[in-house]
Amino acid sequence: MTSTIPIGVTVNGVDHEFAEPLSVRELLTRLELPCQGVALAVDGAVFPKSRWDEPVARGWTIEVLTAVQGG
Repeated sequence: MTSTIPIGVTVNGVDHEFAEPLSVRELLTRLELPCQGVALAVDGAVFPKSRWDEPVARGWTIEVLTAVQGG
């Protein structure tokens, strides 16, 4: 019997666990977060949109950042 180790990540300060692998884009969709007009940081470094189809790695800390107008 093979058991799958859950993938645990933190998104915007909230811990999440997923039973199966998923891409960054799938993660955003599953958490009902926008995929447009946002930037991502993974473990404090910018994560370019060109990499959003890559699988999420166990233990990542992800911040979803939106631009805010102000002055």
